Amino acid sequence: MTNHDSAVTVRDLRKSYGSLNALDGVSFDIGRGETFALLGPNGAGKSTAIEILEGYRDRTSGEVTVLGTDPGRGGLAWKAQLGIVLQSTGESGNVTVREQLTHFAGLYPNPRDVDEVIAAVGLEAKQKTLIRKLSGGQRRRVDVALGIVGNPALLFLDEPTTGFDPESRRQFWELILSLKNEGTTILLTTHYLDEAAHLGDRAGIIAGGKLIDIGPIDTIGGADARVPLVRWVDRGVAREQRTTEPATLVAALVRENGGELDGLEVVRPSLEDIYLELVAAYERGASTSSATVGGSATVLEKETAK
Repeated sequence: MTNHDSAVTVRDLRKSYGSLNALDGVSFDIGRGETFALLGPNGAGKSTAIEILEGYRDRTSGEVTVLGTDPGRGGLAWKAQLGIVLQSTGESGNVTVREQLTHFAGLYPNPRDVDEVIAAVGLEAKQKTLIRKLSGGQRRRVDVALGIVGNPALLFLDEPTTGFDPESRRQFWELILSLKNEGTTILLTTHYLDEAAHLGDRAGIIAGGKLIDIGPIDTIGGADARVPLVRWVDRGVAREQRTTEPATLVAALVRENGGELDGLEVVRPSLEDIYLELVAAYERGASTSSATVGGSATVLEKETAK
């Protein structure tokens, strides 16, 4: 991926607070029009990285460009191209949903239609309601609406569906996919790994301030991490075996058993399963030289060797 194709370029990003390295040599790119999920446990360095990209926090060292500009020097015209949905906001509770969105839309040179945004986040019935009277989930929808009303080229989504019920989450996913189809670049952080898998084109996983894996969603963790697991119960004892040919193994087990097996299931590792194993391996002090759980230089080589 060339810099011309990238909305975000990060090289050897470091942020230190005394002896604490919040970010320790992180490198990645986000392509224009791509949805990139930045994943990691609390305290891993995700928020620090995002705040640097947004221009809210200075970096200790490294190179960063966002929409062709160093975020540490970005002016109003650059900031107008960003949409930001924080984990929590301090929006005024004494105005209505429509009033707040109309006010924010007036701050941007090319905003989205306010009616369109209200419909997109499912707040038509509440558009004349004071924000302070909304439920927590409805306030979260206002946060999202404020993030997209400016029609951003790059949208930062930090835990965007916290407080959403399952139906609202699905509706939000459709909204994000529509923004993606319009060419919006999206950087998503979420603890819902199914959300990352559904929306993301690629993901990067941060642990301990290091980027420990990066790649398309369906390649994270490498091929070995995606080998299916067959589980069954044999004479009251739980058994399991990983195999690249689960159907063949199941057929053999059924023949040996003379019929159906108790507790038989074939489990294909999800992104959440793989993510948890990667983070656990890193925290156990697994080798940083492997291609799957590597230092930032290793995963950058993996990313650029296409």
